[in-house]
Amino acid sequence: MAKQHSTRIRETHADRVFNVINLIFWLLILFIVLYPLWLIIIASVSDPDAVLAGRVLLWPVDFSLMGYQAVFQYSELWNSYMNSIFYTVGGSFLSVIITIAAAYALSRKFTGKTLVNLAITFTMFFSGGLIPIFLNVRDLGLYNTRTVMILINLVSVWNLMVARTYIQTTIPNELYEAAVMDGAGHFTYFFKCVLPLSGTIIAVLSVYYGVARWNDYFTGLVFIRDRFKLPLQTVLREILASLSSTGSSDSFFEAYADNLGGLQEALRKAEVAKYCCIVVSTVPAVILYIFMQKYFVKGVMIGSLKG
Repeated sequence: MAKQHSTRIRETHADRVFNVINLIFWLLILFIVLYPLWLIIIASVSDPDAVLAGRVLLWPVDFSLMGYQAVFQYSELWNSYMNSIFYTVGGSFLSVIITIAAAYALSRKFTGKTLVNLAITFTMFFSGGLIPIFLNVRDLGLYNTRTVMILINLVSVWNLMVARTYIQTTIPNELYEAAVMDGAGHFTYFFKCVLPLSGTIIAVLSVYYGVARWNDYFTGLVFIRDRFKLPLQTVLREILASLSSTGSSDSFFEAYADNLGGLQEALRKAEVAKYCCIVVSTVPAVILYIFMQKYFVKGVMIGSLKG
């Protein structure tokens, strides 16, 4: 047999110039995206005077953890952290289960399917507004309860459509026909066939719902009155606001001043605490992305195909 030699395409001068310019361009974009994140991290572990003087640019200056010490000594922060973990895990679990179940139902043929799809899609573009939602939550007895943090925004229409498309394009209809011939009903087919074959899209939905719930501060701000039930993001928002205002009372700023030896010392170090709050609230979401990364791209690409 004659040996087949692969033909190597020679790069022209124009190709090399384009590749260099393209590399420089994307390195610049990468720097623009990553540098603010890096700046937040190094500023959170630098000396406050160096941060205020603008000397923290590429590396920490006079390494210090005083900002984290002040933040973590604030007892309400730990309680809100536990609340956010509960709201995120519990809410995301229910959201994923209901989304997958609804996606399976919408992937089947039934009378009135077009009308149901229209009604669901309509809610993605239009809503009654904040005041009607607030009145509805209050009348249902959900105001100032932990339940409202889980039930609000339980299902995203966009995620539902992505999951439906995934099921339609990935799980062949012949499998359903074979299961029916063996005597399986919808529930049996869903739990024994659909769920085991939907691991990728379940991971993607977990990331979508988990990050959205972890970053949700508005729901707690509107529907929760008891501070013991507030999520982390709502408390952090109040911390950042109090660090920006020296006139607020009964705030994190006063606790910060007590922990660090007086109001003037707190004023000097308040800037570092802001960066520490951002890092504390961002770490869990970053960890979730890292663990789900291998499923993420595949699930998004498959679920984005038109069914």
